[in-house]
Amino acid sequence: MYLPAIALVEAQHGLITARQLGSAGLGPNDVHRLVAAGRLLRLRRGVYADGEAWSALDPFRGQPVLRVRAAALALRCGPYAFSHDSAAVVLDMGVPDPRQALVHVSRPKVHGDAVRAGVKHHLAPFRPEDVTTVDGLGVLSRARTALDMAREHGRAYGLAACDAALRAGARRADLEDALSRMPSWPHHRCMRWCIDHAEAGAESYLESLARDFVLELGIGRPSVQFGLSDGHTTAFADIRVGRHLFEADGLLKYDADNPSGVVPEVVLVDEKRRQDFLLGFKLGMSRLTYVDLFSGRRSALARAAREYADTCARFGTSIDDLAPYVVTRRLP
Repeated sequence: MYLPAIALVEAQHGLITARQLGSAGLGPNDVHRLVAAGRLLRLRRGVYADGEAWSALDPFRGQPVLRVRAAALALRCGPYAFSHDSAAVVLDMGVPDPRQALVHVSRPKVHGDAVRAGVKHHLAPFRPEDVTTVDGLGVLSRARTALDMAREHGRAYGLAACDAALRAGARRADLEDALSRMPSWPHHRCMRWCIDHAEAGAESYLESLARDFVLELGIGRPSVQFGLSDGHTTAFADIRVGRHLFEADGLLKYDADNPSGVVPEVVLVDEKRRQDFLLGFKLGMSRLTYVDLFSGRRSALARAAREYADTCARFGTSIDDLAPYVVTRRLP
């Protein structure tokens, strides 16, 4: 590739357009050879990524963000802002599957929602103050994005998005304000429910999804990040209802390449010690995986209901006796 083209790729986060390649002296056959050799990757019509740079990106955030950037280079549709999954990825709020997510844009003028060339266009008005710029990309605010995720993906993912918005510093009043400007929009009740049940203390996307699962059990409103300390050991559980704890177990922490850098054997030992410590206070526990929350949800709900009922039968529901040991985790 010619040096001018390399400079453009570096300036555009590893992206270059077909027109820019042509201006650098590369014809269609040259581009075809670069794609065949893996030096260029076609992300969308007329936009390419440096193959090596693409491979080095995280498939759950880096690559989805680059697909959004590729769309930004190609879109010619009048006023728009990246929204829904795209805004959630850029804002690091979490999405159901960022590897497969479409690029989403909201536009004040478009003939209904439609998917065109991998971009979903939403007829969804917004105000200039609803748009924030993140590293050069115009995306809708966290509060607006959280409600858009509820409309697009339903209750569980909407709750997770509202939790993420609060966790990142948005206020519940911001969510309320965003909802007030959607009086007759579809899925209003779902958005209302997500706002009412959102918790800033939820520490992870999976934990938020697990809380939706617990709410479906109908056993009461869960508290998040319930902590106990005996003066020597302190431990926190993801979710509590009565004297029963619920833990959301992601498989990534058991992987040798987990982000914490802790070897899986140590992770398991620490987890076992934490569970033994918490259950020593006469509490019960249910452990939930991603499979339990989705593909195996019905059987997992039945199991969790049995485990909760057993805890209630053995220990009751009051935690008044634990008051001397309860500690609160400070929010960021």
